Amino acid sequence: MKRVRPLPSYLVQRYKGWKATKYQDNQAWYRHLAQEGQHPRAMIICCCDSRVHVTAIFGADQGEFFLHRNIANLVPPFTPDGQQHGTSAAVEYAVTALKVAHVIVLGHSNCGGVRGCDAMCSGDAPELNDKTSFVGRWMDILRPGYERVKKIKDTEERVAALEKQAVLVSLENLVTFPFVAEAIESGHLTLHGLWHDIGEGEIEHYVPEEGGFVTV
Repeated sequence: MKRVRPLPSYLVQRYKGWKATKYQDNQAWYRHLAQEGQHPRAMIICCCDSRVHVTAIFGADQGEFFLHRNIANLVPPFTPDGQQHGTSAAVEYAVTALKVAHVIVLGHSNCGGVRGCDAMCSGDAPELNDKTSFVGRWMDILRPGYERVKKIKDTEERVAALEKQAVLVSLENLVTFPFVAEAIESGHLTLHGLWHDIGEGEIEHYVPEEGGFVTV
């Protein structure tokens, strides 16, 4: 562990500022959360992208959302193979232990992971097709979505469509988890698909009756 270093000074200062202000003003609430445990109403599966500030978008505070981030906000299909599955484990915990009422998949504009998938599937990123690429093998989850939009000739238009396919593929895969399907059937869980335009600050949600995404 000799390569590990103390926290950078600018983060130390930011922490101390938070501790002296927001924490100090809400100390009782933080202690309540620590003692009573978490009871989030929703799980949000979103991208690792630093520009997607989920709690700020929804004005959420500690304890409201069970957040899980990964590359391109993808959910793999149910695969009980005994391997390590971080996203699947997070979904299982949220649905079976925390009993969340909503699972929300939040995609976004200008997603680097989705663009990488498009390049990989188009044959323009051979490094991602290498079996040793963690990103490439993760983006394999989105290949069915690429198949739906690959006929779109314009690259930017195709990538934008693929960003929304990342949401839809994840929603489809969520239903393959038996405990998710059971919770939906019993009326204890609903699924939601969102797409966020970073530059414009817009949110679109998937409306099955409309056959696509509609501005909120």
